[in-house]
Amino acid sequence: MSLLQIRRDRVTFRAGPVSGRVRPRLLLVSIVLAVLAFVLFCVGMTIGDVPMTVSDVLSGLFGGGDSGNGYIVQELRLPRALTGLLAGIAFGASGAVFQTITRNPLASPDMIGINAGAATFVVAGIAFGFGGGLGTTTLGLLGGLLTAVLVYALAWRRGTTGYRILLVGIGIFAMCTSLTDYLLSKAQITEAQASIGWLVGNLANRGWEHVVPLSLALVVLYPLVLALSRWMQTLLLGDDVAAGLGTPVQPVRLGLLLAGAGLVAFATASAGPISFVALTAPQIAQRLARLSSPPITASALTGAVVVLGSDIIARSLTASALPVGIVTGVLGAPLLLWLLARANRSGSGG
Repeated sequence: MSLLQIRRDRVTFRAGPVSGRVRPRLLLVSIVLAVLAFVLFCVGMTIGDVPMTVSDVLSGLFGGGDSGNGYIVQELRLPRALTGLLAGIAFGASGAVFQTITRNPLASPDMIGINAGAATFVVAGIAFGFGGGLGTTTLGLLGGLLTAVLVYALAWRRGTTGYRILLVGIGIFAMCTSLTDYLLSKAQITEAQASIGWLVGNLANRGWEHVVPLSLALVVLYPLVLALSRWMQTLLLGDDVAAGLGTPVQPVRLGLLLAGAGLVAFATASAGPISFVALTAPQIAQRLARLSSPPITASALTGAVVVLGSDIIARSLTASALPVGIVTGVLGAPLLLWLLARANRSGSGG
């Protein structure tokens, strides 16, 4: 028996044991964002000491054209572009997870200390020399996951709530930021300069050693987030209602917290703590799709667009390219102020 229901905002179908729901606007938004991300991905690789056109980039990507262009694209520019693309996807998806499980548009990994914890571990490794053995990816992953576990543990009181996670996370963010500043003050000048260059979020000099771990993390963690996302909508109704509907509230919240922390930790280790992407991308995607909560895939694609677009702006503004985190910070700060003002007007700003 097959069934097809068409409503203004969604299409529901059922064919035997298989059923599903499609939101046409969300699908269209996701397709447009994917196309825009690919265009920015290609345009970004045209910028460099050797000027190239988009057709040159496409030829180099798919093995056409001369060998010189192929080498420049595939070995010199592709790792940077892929790092920006994958980091944007990870930040955007992670931001959507945290904003949904806490039911607060301000609760991004930037705000609750996950980025700051990963940054503290990586800076400690760079500043004091033990990062060479472990690598920034391992240090970033350890820092992000340990910070997530610490936030969850401190927020636990017969369970956790999104409000407590947010408040504890803000405190952890302040502590990690202070510790990072302390580490920088104790490091040698050269190590401190290297750390500061990474701390603002930077895609310069990215190589395949940055792309591969982040790719593997997305292959493992992104499907996990999608699998757990079927319970995310019930979490928005409150813990009691979600539990009444059969949602295992605490295991789902912990699983989403760890998966989101893993995504942002790998992205931070590869590209640095690029500010405001995890905050802004879900909010932009939510408004484009006209939904009540941030959609995971559209948020991930929006994150990719934000990072790749900001990187193009950063390299076009001055002769010496700015770190991408400076541009995302300038663009994201007004949105943060708007979200704070909106939260206060609605009575949810504390």
